[in-house]
Amino acid sequence: MIKQSLIMLLFLGLFTACQSEAPKTTATDEAEKTAQTAETKEEKTEAAPIKRYELGDAVADFKLKNVDGKMVSMADYPEAKGFVVIFTCNHCPFSIAYEDRIIALDKKYKELGYPVIAINPNDPEVNADDSYPKMQERAKEKGFSFPYLFDEGQNVFPLFGATKTPHCFLLNKEGDALKLVYKGAFDDSKEAEEVSKTFLADALDALLKNEAPSPNSTLAFGCSIKTNDESKIAE
Repeated sequence: MIKQSLIMLLFLGLFTACQSEAPKTTATDEAEKTAQTAETKEEKTEAAPIKRYELGDAVADFKLKNVDGKMVSMADYPEAKGFVVIFTCNHCPFSIAYEDRIIALDKKYKELGYPVIAINPNDPEVNADDSYPKMQERAKEKGFSFPYLFDEGQNVFPLFGATKTPHCFLLNKEGDALKLVYKGAFDDSKEAEEVSKTFLADALDALLKNEAPSPNSTLAFGCSIKTNDESKIAE
């Protein structure tokens, strides 16, 4: 009986020793495990590619702040037949060269149903001259006849696939949708006196005759859009 008791005590001692040697999970271990899991998930998560508008696509409305402090969207123009959306800015020599031409085009074609909406796509942290206060100064100085909106957060220009300032996009109302019917350059020369092809005006004239613009796409030229996120720029 004593012998059996000794054997049981020995067995219990060994069992207790094994338990004490088993590794324990500490709070630090759990934290490291959670961090590793989060890191793995982050590596697997990739930003969704930007779906950019193609010719013929319906364009979604946007709502951006104008230089007068008011929010502006295309829905604010219920009588419009379409829109001339131009991405431009304050500092770019090309944008500056086109300002008078954009004003003239707006004054002519908004009376015919196609107003200009200008949008500054640039990040002012990259170029301070394209800040909102500078936009207000420029619009007042030039007497812009059209809204000059700030693409804060740079969420609108990537959808259009804009890459330059200026970069022009012509929208035509078809039923309840606004379809992209022309994109590219305003005309074929930075110098007004050297212009031989008026692409944007020709596209507008075609629409007014119920015809499709031809060409409906040209190569935009000007300054690159300024951003710290290159994924926003179309290749």
